[in-house]
Amino acid sequence: MKLHLHDASGQNAITGHGPGYIQINGARMSQPLIVTPDTLISPWAAPAFEALRFADFSELLALKPALVVFGSGATFAFPATPILAAFSQARIGFDVMDTAAACRTYNVLMSEGRNVAAALYV
Repeated sequence: MKLHLHDASGQNAITGHGPGYIQINGARMSQPLIVTPDTLISPWAAPAFEALRFADFSELLALKPALVVFGSGATFAFPATPILAAFSQARIGFDVMDTAAACRTYNVLMSEGRNVAAALYV
């Protein structure tokens, strides 16, 4: 699904997504990734979803986001409870949704100038 045309603002926008891929500024990615308005970590060295731990977010945490939009893949699934608790304890918002919804949400928050990061399973 194409989301919108790439803007020349210099920020990382999610310009499309579909089965097995996410596009950042028109470049197709096929592995898990982390994106902020000014940083792209692709591939994100995330393990299989079921094995994900809070420590796997170390690269993301170094970016100091105020809010993380987490895309769990094609279907909605909560990560392990200790991950949710650790983000809460770190006082970082952590919203979980399927990856398609996370892509749309990231773009809206990014366009509002929010300090947002998206951690996305493809």
